[in-house]
Amino acid sequence: MGRAFEFRKARKMKRWAAMSKAFTRIGKDIVMAVKEGGPDPDANSRLRAVIQNAKSVNMPKDNIERAIKRASDKSQGDYKEVLFEGYAPHGIAILIETATDNNTRTVANIRSYFNKCNGSLGTSGSVEFMFDHTCNFRINGEGLDPEELELELIDFGAEEVFVDEDGILIYAPFESFGDLQKELESRGIEILSSGFERIPQVTKELNEEQIADVEKLLEKIEEDDDVQNVYHTMKE
Repeated sequence: MGRAFEFRKARKMKRWAAMSKAFTRIGKDIVMAVKEGGPDPDANSRLRAVIQNAKSVNMPKDNIERAIKRASDKSQGDYKEVLFEGYAPHGIAILIETATDNNTRTVANIRSYFNKCNGSLGTSGSVEFMFDHTCNFRINGEGLDPEELELELIDFGAEEVFVDEDGILIYAPFESFGDLQKELESRGIEILSSGFERIPQVTKELNEEQIADVEKLLEKIEEDDDVQNVYHTMKE
């Protein structure tokens, strides 16, 4: 198994931990998808993917439809995706993906978390290079041979395919998302969820006291409503 498998295993219990937070994140994803490609999922591949993710966390159908309707309203503000980079204590690199309708507020909040927890907010590009930007798909594995599927999908960018209790997971570079989504859909393979992750190229092992220092900062960042995802180089 490769790095994507180990990364997924370590993060599994933490991802979408709070259901209300998951719904907030997906609501923003719906707004951005509709603003970008319109409210029709059949004609908007990004929206199609977000709806699959909403269903995977049991977001009610009414909530999804209301979010699409709100996003279609011209008076609905848009969210801008902004990436923040910095260092936690003990040399741990942190990458923060946000979706914000008020960048001034988000910048001030993120900076305050780093300052309060003995970290430092970095400049653009200061730690992003330490992470591989990947896309992933979780599919219904019924009747599929993972090894055979991996060979067939290599031409579409697939780098790692593995099985867990949630189905078959496919990982590929970020830029392969569209090609893989199109190929899976053309084969009639059910996509349960999909998304993007940033996998650290190297991780650093810390002692319990140091881990507590880093987690104090991570918790503050993850509680912020503008934050979509947080990645770090601490070994889990």
